[in-house]
Amino acid sequence: MKELNDIILAYDKAVAQNKKTALATVVRVEGSSYRRPGARMLVTEDGELTGAISGGCLEGDALLKARFAMFQQQNKLEIYETTDEDDARLGVQLGCNGVVYILFEPIKNEDRNNPINLLKRTALKRKDAIIATVFNLRNKRQQTGTCCFINDDEKILLNDYPDLETNAQTCLKQKNSVVKEYDDCCVLYQFIPPPIQLVLVGAGNDAQPLTELAYLLGWDLIIVDGRPAYATRARFPKAGRICMVKPSEVLSAVDIDEHTAVILMTHNYNYDIATLEQLIHTSCHFIGVLGPKKKLQRMLDDLTGKGVKINGDALNRIYGPAGLDIGAETSEEIALSILAEIKAVFSNRKGASLKERIIEIHERSTLWQHE
Repeated sequence: MKELNDIILAYDKAVAQNKKTALATVVRVEGSSYRRPGARMLVTEDGELTGAISGGCLEGDALLKARFAMFQQQNKLEIYETTDEDDARLGVQLGCNGVVYILFEPIKNEDRNNPINLLKRTALKRKDAIIATVFNLRNKRQQTGTCCFINDDEKILLNDYPDLETNAQTCLKQKNSVVKEYDDCCVLYQFIPPPIQLVLVGAGNDAQPLTELAYLLGWDLIIVDGRPAYATRARFPKAGRICMVKPSEVLSAVDIDEHTAVILMTHNYNYDIATLEQLIHTSCHFIGVLGPKKKLQRMLDDLTGKGVKINGDALNRIYGPAGLDIGAETSEEIALSILAEIKAVFSNRKGASLKERIIEIHERSTLWQHE
């Protein structure tokens, strides 16, 4: 989501400066590639790039193609094939032994439903969304482009392709991105969840590195603490919100959803356990507890002793001590290990070394389907 937000900000800046822009989108990948379908990059007429469609090897050529699309005011599909180590014909080296399909769409600022404005709608609410992009492999001159936005209470359909809405709704329900091939076109249905909402319950000094890293990741950041000297904008300038509340008021101050991670780090046992008691009965996806394992066990025992029912699902969402085992010592290293664990949990991964991974990093079966 951070990349999309950066693209949106760059587009608004370009519009204010009266610059032409084009959006480059990875719509299909065969073999290996640095980026997956749905990766985007905004290009301005003077060569400013925001986002990425590769590890850096395609951007130079993509700049030229984007400018050409701006000049013609027409969508263009380009295919970068690098099944050899050295692709002299294209003058680029992907180093990934794959084929990447890039769609270039010149942005018409007067169009209220242009691709950037559709992307903007994903940032308006904390809701899962689908963006659909239609492209044509057989006729590169006829490219429909981004034409569909759907979440659970809004839909914008700019094309009447058969089953476009039905397939988008299915992907939304399954929380899955997919590329479907039809007789006359292909469609990338991209699932875009809201950014992770990170709630730090505790505004001590060890919370500050967490805010810095979370900000770089583009996560929505909320600071919660009951101490007026700690929960201040001066100490946490990059936080989206700062809530100075009692433990009993945490849930009334913060909307917890399935995309939320909470870290209990006040170093005040009573505050932490009171907050944990509330979080157990929410849809919070990750509840992290700082401190030794025996502290968490004591908290669970105390809650059970007072009659609080903690089922298996709740226990699976509680992580303590929070963080991956990377040998972290300093507050900065601990912050890195905690955010890495949160990302792994939200991605349904174990947080192990990629060197030990036997299967491919990205499951291609979810990315390409023939109709």
